[in-house]
Amino acid sequence: MEGFCEPAYGVRSLGDVVPAAAHALGSPLGPAPTGLTLPDAASYVVFLIDGLGARLLERYAHAAPYLSSLLAGSSPMTAGVPSTTTTSLTSLGTGLTPGAHGLIGFTTRVPGTNELLNALLWDRDVDPVQWQPHQTAFTSLQYAGVRVTVVNKREFNGSGLTVAAHRGADYVGVDRVGERIAAVVAASRPAPRQPTLTYVYDGDLDWTGHRWGVASSQWLQQLAMIDHEAEQLRDALPPDRRLLVIADHGMVDVPASERIDVNNNDDLRSGVALVGGEARFRHLYCSGGAVPDVVATWRSVLGERAEVMTRGEAITRGWFGPVDPSVLPRIGDVVVACRGDFAVLSTEGFPYESKLIGMHGSLTPDEMLIPVLLD
Repeated sequence: MEGFCEPAYGVRSLGDVVPAAAHALGSPLGPAPTGLTLPDAASYVVFLIDGLGARLLERYAHAAPYLSSLLAGSSPMTAGVPSTTTTSLTSLGTGLTPGAHGLIGFTTRVPGTNELLNALLWDRDVDPVQWQPHQTAFTSLQYAGVRVTVVNKREFNGSGLTVAAHRGADYVGVDRVGERIAAVVAASRPAPRQPTLTYVYDGDLDWTGHRWGVASSQWLQQLAMIDHEAEQLRDALPPDRRLLVIADHGMVDVPASERIDVNNNDDLRSGVALVGGEARFRHLYCSGGAVPDVVATWRSVLGERAEVMTRGEAITRGWFGPVDPSVLPRIGDVVVACRGDFAVLSTEGFPYESKLIGMHGSLTPDEMLIPVLLD
């Protein structure tokens, strides 16, 4: 079974994109990432395609002729851990590791409660600025004189995740491809003494992969459509504006035979007070004193299909980068990272998981490696 791909924080990871772009724009925010250097320009457009793993693009290059043409001479970077949208988008916007910005999963425990924060839907009782209190890289760039714009769906403007991850940037709400491209062209226009960074997001490929799987004709058709969108965007941009295409994570298809449901297994439920995370990367919040037994039981039941470790072991491994003390209780007492195409479902708390085919969150190369495509 193929090994895990460890995150390359500070070298060539998703959190290094904005710091690298800042150097290229002539407004450095600090030391340059040691493994990610971008050419100088007055304007950068960062197009993030949700779910487009580097290996998926290589495997299905025939469906994306434009994007795959940019693979030559490029090498992938890594997502953070877990390899999931909320963590990745926050790493991009803040320039921080997951252990610093604190969005360390799709769902995580709200400290002091038995409630989970769903970082996509958010919770009105949780202040996103308190949850993620650090100044974003987008804000720092604005202070440095770079005009930073987020181009995304109207419904995401002011959402908890947007505030936590991307506050400080101007926001342009769009819902259609045509207006998205037009908005990017307008926002990315540099002034004589003001460079620009424009971030634009497309989530349709990820949704299609979850619903139909990455080997499906539906996913391939969606990839072809997004490839055409990216090419249209490049054609609409003047030559002096650089287009950087990246992703937040990849995806693997999980067959029915490779799923186990916590709610159908008394041994896996024993000692676990709350199940968080997602099917490929679980946070287990344990009853008092139960951690050693939970680790032993889960290792015995799952065997080589997953890596099961304590919070401390995962932190020592460097999975989350340096961890802020306020973030510690959000991480599971035990974390479970799936190998291969295995998944741990919790249908009582997450009934929709049984309907998903494509999943992500763990540290396999298919999930962790993301493209860095420059045009």
